[in-house]
Amino acid sequence: MSNPVAASLAPLRTRVLVTGGAGFIGSEVVHQLAALGAEVEVVDNLTNGKAQNINDLLSDRVKLHAVDIRDNDAMVKLLDGVEIVIHMATLGVRHSINNPKENHDVNATATLELLANARAHGVRRVVNISTSEVYGTGFRVPMDENHPTFPHTVYGASKLAGECYARGYNKTYGYDTVVVRPFNVFGPRCHHEGDSGEVIPKFLLRSMAGKPLAIFGDGQQTRDFTYVSDAALGILQAAASPATCGETVNLGAGKELTIQALAEEVMKVTGKRAEIAYHDPRPGDVLRLYADTARAQQLFDYRPKVGLEAGLAHLKAWYEARPESLDELLAEEWTDNWNRRD
Repeated sequence: MSNPVAASLAPLRTRVLVTGGAGFIGSEVVHQLAALGAEVEVVDNLTNGKAQNINDLLSDRVKLHAVDIRDNDAMVKLLDGVEIVIHMATLGVRHSINNPKENHDVNATATLELLANARAHGVRRVVNISTSEVYGTGFRVPMDENHPTFPHTVYGASKLAGECYARGYNKTYGYDTVVVRPFNVFGPRCHHEGDSGEVIPKFLLRSMAGKPLAIFGDGQQTRDFTYVSDAALGILQAAASPATCGETVNLGAGKELTIQALAEEVMKVTGKRAEIAYHDPRPGDVLRLYADTARAQQLFDYRPKVGLEAGLAHLKAWYEARPESLDELLAEEWTDNWNRRD
């Protein structure tokens, strides 16, 4: 029996360039592209990405280029013969608090340069991976793609600028662009460390080690947590579908969960109770995110499969299989990871 999802991804069996392809979500996208038989050019300056995330794939069909997307000369050369660009290179939300200009340079200005270079060199389609942070706090939920965008941080604002450039290239030049807004992705290869660290890996490692879980604010802020394999498959479905030209689409699990409830779910999976330590709210924190994914379902039959409990169990097993001890991993984790470490 034929697999309709696999058949829908056939347009990706070509030469695809993935920026940020050694990062958390990017490396999962690269793994799935490689499994499809695509020829993949991975561009990553390895600031947050890690070569080890894709080392097992490297071959004459999957190549890693340690290049910064702000290096226009290098990027122009790498675009030769590329059919599709999946643009995932980014600097994150906590980074933006102390480094707003660099954050904008990577997330917005470099996106504009990439669009110009891709169009000039005959790249057929650019898929720009944005973020749910462009919305700011949801005031009606679930949040569809027409929900107003009021980002709380320079990160959210710079990602919104980048996606506006992509839509502008579609409307002005008729160029084939797609914007994808993932919601709160988690899973293996995610970041617990430094200013890239996110709540699920931080909670999970702390719970496994019997250390307090840090909640900022009252814990009633909500998120829509999406397992990485589902998010990556959704990105590839959006990249492959002819129906997505000029569209903006959400990718999420379609389930709203408070951070307080997340802490309980994590402790259930680890089997260890931990103290919860409450701290002042983080600067620029979004209070409510909950995805409406009807457009993705309509355009390319997006259907996430891995639930929160199963995803947490997968991530726990991945951490347990790593060579580092819990103490070594937690030494890389900062509680207040928006504060500068010099």
